[in-house]
This record gives sequence, structure tokens and C-alpha cells, in this order.
Amino acid sequence: MTEKVTGTERLNGNDDIDAGRRSMMKSVAIAGLAAASLPASAESAATQAPSDVPPLRDPRTKFPNDQPAQAQPWPGLQRDMTPRPDCGETGYRGSGRLAGRRALVTGGDSGIGRAVAIAYAREGADVAINYLPQEEPDAAEVIGLIRGEGRHAVAIPGDLRTEAFCKSLVAQAGKELGGLDILVNNAGYGLDQPDILEHPSEKFDQTIKTNLYAPFWLSKAAIAVMKPGSALVFTASVTAFSPASPLLDYSATKAAIVALVSALAKQVARRGIRVNGVAPGPIWTPMQVYLGAPDNNVESLNASTPLGRMGHPVEMAPLYVTLAESANSYVTGSTWSADGGRL
Repeated sequence: MTEKVTGTERLNGNDDIDAGRRSMMKSVAIAGLAAASLPASAESAATQAPSDVPPLRDPRTKFPNDQPAQAQPWPGLQRDMTPRPDCGETGYRGSGRLAGRRALVTGGDSGIGRAVAIAYAREGADVAINYLPQEEPDAAEVIGLIRGEGRHAVAIPGDLRTEAFCKSLVAQAGKELGGLDILVNNAGYGLDQPDILEHPSEKFDQTIKTNLYAPFWLSKAAIAVMKPGSALVFTASVTAFSPASPLLDYSATKAAIVALVSALAKQVARRGIRVNGVAPGPIWTPMQVYLGAPDNNVESLNASTPLGRMGHPVEMAPLYVTLAESANSYVTGSTWSADGGRL
């Protein structure tokens, strides 16, 4: 009788199968005896985690949720927030995942852009950041942190709402970094406008130009000079999927970003360039203190998230690293959510 067993081999008769089982059991027994012969200290060391592994942290209490009411005029400065957002200045540890890469990060002075710039530098990349001239104090801190990692840092202030500046920004970043492998379209603008009848057209225009036109212009200029293996990462938002009524135009632009990521990824796949996005939930950044809500919205944002708090920028940075590194070469056209379980 012939019996088929798992694998590519056919064994004749039960005796051969039993012999195989006896051999397997013998191997298990030998391994057990070897383990039993280890000294107690060696056995314990084999099962204990390395001493430098950080302990488990409850995500609900990893960061505070008691930010005091505060407001700043647009665009806001991170240095003046209480508490200051954690962008990984002291906590993010790199491991060379972006060694030798050259990245341009818009909105790199504060918030998520700042966290991304710090993480990229600690992962081995040289980084150029763009920001508004009013944000120079925050930007200077980031440049110092990048250089502190021994990486080349480039500061390029300017307003993204014109195509000419976007083109010059990409050209300058590429020139000073010696090329461009990563573009992070992160800079954004939004302002609470609860009634469309009172929504100024100039504010609508500012939102569309900053959040949609600028990434289009920047991507167009960057893709023209990028080599296969390069990556673009966009910052979308949870409002793309669950729009906030006071953020009418902001929500619309973030939904458009999700569509842009998907369509652009298909278009540039033939060039060997990947395109992805991150959709954060409420994150403690200067945007939360310049939004212009009639009442401070910090408490409500904390309460609206299943984890019971807003996120901090450092919690977003690993996603931007993952989507930029070459190890994830089959990931393109996706938008990853990081919203504390809100959706």
C-alpha cells in the first residue's frame, strides 16, 4: 500500500512512517535533555529579554491628556506650547534604515514634519526642511538636531503657495543635498470656519493652495529628478474619511490627498518611484493652538479618541520612516491611518 504524506516524498508502508515519527521524537527528546542540562542561570538568560529593551507602555497614558487651554496666532510656534509636543528630540532612536538617503520635508520646523526630519536624520539621511519665515525659531532647533546627528541639514524658508517657489525649493534641496530620494509633502493649513456663509474666499484659497496645489507642484518637480527607488510620502488626515464640519476646506483637501496618493502611485510606478500617505488623527501640534475655535478644543479632541488622548508627533514618525525605506519596496498607493482608533 502506498500512503501520501506531507511534502514531496512518498513513503511505502506504515513502518516507514512510524520510523520517521520515532526519529522525530528522538530529536525532540535530545533537545529537551540538552535544555535540561543547562545551568539555571543560562536557562534564565535564554528566556529573558535583553536589558536594553524598553518596557511595555500603556498607549493610553504614554503621553498626558491635560493640556491647558492656549491659543496662538497662525502659524504658531512649537516652542511656546505647553506642554511642548514630543517630536522625538530625546526619545527617537535610529538604526540606519535610511542611510545615505536625501530627503526634503515641508513643514519641517514643528509638529509631524519636525518629528519626521529628526527621525530621518537619526536613520542616516541628510535632510532639507521648508517652513515659513515666521517659524525660524522652531526651524533653527531642528537644524541643530539634524547636524547633531552628523547629517547634512538644509534650511529653506518660504511660502509654498506659488509654483515658482515650489520649483526653486526642490531645485535648491537637490543641489545642496546632492540629489533627492525622498519627498515628504507634510505642510498644511486649516482654520475653523463653522459657517460656509461666513467662510472667506481668501481663507479657502489659502487652504487649497497650501494643502493641494503645493504638494502637486512639489511632486511634479521632485519626480522629474528622482531615480528609481525614490519615495514620496504625503500627510493626509483622519478628516479625509470622517470630515470635521468646521474644517470644511481642510477636510476636502485631505480627501483629495488620499486620491492623489493612489492615482500618482499608479502613474509613477513605471518610473520605479513609490507614493504613499499617512492619515493622522488629532496630534498635539501648533495647529491645535492656532485653529481659531471659539472654545479650546483640546479637551474634546482627547475625549473623542478611544485611547483618550491626542497623539504626539513622535508617534507618527515611524510610519514615515517605514514608507520611505527601501525594505518596503512593494508598498505603494496606500494611506496608513494613525488616529488612536478614532475611525
